[in-house]
Amino acid sequence: MATSGFKTWRDEKLGFWRRLFRRDAPEAGPVTLGRRRVYILPTRSGLIFALTLLAMLIGAVNYQNSLAFVLTFLLTGLAVVSMIHTFRNLHALTLRTGHPQPVFAGETARFSVNLENRGGRERYALNLMLPGQEPLTVDLPQNGGQWLSLPLPSRQRGLLHPGRITIYTRFPLGLFHAWSYVHLDMACLIYPRPAERRGLPPQLLASSGAVGDQGSGSDDFASLRTYHPGDSLRHVHWKAAAREQGLLTKQFGGGISRELWLRWEQTGQLPLEQRLSLLTRWVLEADSLGLAYGLALPEREFAPACGEAHRRRCLGALALYALPEEAA
Repeated sequence: MATSGFKTWRDEKLGFWRRLFRRDAPEAGPVTLGRRRVYILPTRSGLIFALTLLAMLIGAVNYQNSLAFVLTFLLTGLAVVSMIHTFRNLHALTLRTGHPQPVFAGETARFSVNLENRGGRERYALNLMLPGQEPLTVDLPQNGGQWLSLPLPSRQRGLLHPGRITIYTRFPLGLFHAWSYVHLDMACLIYPRPAERRGLPPQLLASSGAVGDQGSGSDDFASLRTYHPGDSLRHVHWKAAAREQGLLTKQFGGGISRELWLRWEQTGQLPLEQRLSLLTRWVLEADSLGLAYGLALPEREFAPACGEAHRRRCLGALALYALPEEAA
């Protein structure tokens, strides 16, 4: 029986250290902080407080002072109650992830995390942080929640995984530090940094179609047609919309065909990342001009189209191009 008890105690201790230092697989969420996921230790102030209580106890024993005993035991009870409240401030919280918006390399990605308090008591001074970043502090009402945006700088294109989120608190007295790790399954798509050179090359515009009335040029107004998703907002007839005549799109004639192909070969012999940056710049410029553009990469093509959905598809393909599976 003694051997069995020792094995149980040993397994519990080993399980604690494995949970504390292991690299957990990402969790889809929502994740609730159970009692086995919340760790607590005294802070530096808590250790000093404990040493002070020990000195007070020695003094009370030495001088047989009843009031010193009362004060020592009162402060000890206060510390124990503080430890319980610190633990309960984290226990049973629920975290769920949102959908981070893509950014360009070098910009700050923001990961949305919902912190939910399903209990019947308020939670105070909760801190959330990503590795190497400053924490965000929030208070939660009872049966309430709040969305937090955790920032993380991006350095290169691809998928940015934030890693484990640390949530901790020292409420109410700062004598104890309770914390937990949550590894949510979320990633932010990082587009290539656009090249500094702005504008589309003249040869691209010249080869985008024949000159003549194509029904979508930009020189002279030709007619109105019903608005289609993806049409440039600059061509919408807003006066007709104000008169409640529906959404109409202006058509122009006398210009070049508003369709072009952005091809991998057109970037020349630049290094890989510079070619991707240049294509990213061309995608942004073509989108801002309201052109219907296609993107041709080695082994993958996107037919000419326009609109936000098409722009996101093209930029996403550039972001993940030639990356290994673990980086993508």
